[in-house]
Formats: sequence, C-alpha cells, structure tokens
Amino acid sequence: MIKLPNRIDKQIDALVSALTDPIIVFDVSWDTLDWLFGEIKLERLAQLMKGEGGIATDAEALAYVSNASLCVPLSSDWAEIYMYLFTRVMTRVNKEVPEELRTEMLSDYKMGLIKELKEWIYQRRVKARGKGEEGRGQRPGLRQKLNPQSN
Repeated sequence: MIKLPNRIDKQIDALVSALTDPIIVFDVSWDTLDWLFGEIKLERLAQLMKGEGGIATDAEALAYVSNASLCVPLSSDWAEIYMYLFTRVMTRVNKEVPEELRTEMLSDYKMGLIKELKEWIYQRRVKARGKGEEGRGQRPGLRQKLNPQSN
C-alpha cells in the first residue's frame, strides 16, 4: 500500500517552523529588539495563512539589515532598503514613521536586492531548522554589498 503524505502533518510542521525556526541575523553578539522577534513570528504566521512561503518576511529582512548596520556602515542603496523595510514593518504595527524617514517605493534593482536577501535568509533558516544552530549567518559577499567602500 502506498502511503500518501498527511496534509495535516505538513500544516503542523509549517506552523511549528514559523514559530520556532531561528531568526537569522548578521551578528548574534548585537541585541535585536524583542518586539521585532514577535513581529517576525506574526509575519511568518500571516504568510502561512496566505499560502505564501519559500521566502523570508519583511520583518526578518529588517532584523538582518538592522543588525548588519551595527557592524558595518550601510551603502546608500542598503540604507534606503533599510528605511523601506522599516517603513513597511512599522506601518504594519501601527507605528508612525516620520515623513523624512518614510520610504515607500524602491527601484526594481533595490527590490531585487531585497528579494535576493529574503531568499537567502529563508534558505539559511531552513538549513538551521532542527540543528540547534544559532540564528546567525553572514551572507557571502554581503559585507561588501552593504558597504562597497569597506574593503
């Protein structure tokens, strides 16, 4: 008899993963805001409810870039990406973002950088799942992408 995969088992696995997968940051020696960890879990759950997956959330990308900014100065592209992610997440949690900091649109190039980062974060998250690894990882070449002058 062929055993078919149990759909409920997959849904439970996805739910547990959304709540317990590690949160990937650039350097774990820097603290990340607790409220942001909570928002990451909420955004992961929202992704599940929408049937989306295979990519990190805005809050996960914000946590990574925010944490990276404590380690290396951000290039102008990444500073703008940081503010875009910050605007999206803060708006989602009903916090006002000052007009001079609001960034609501990015070029296709910068949106591509965000997509690439989110895919990498998700892959790193899945790789670390169940291995008890710390939520850290420096994406190869990201230090140079964040600040090309830091070489």
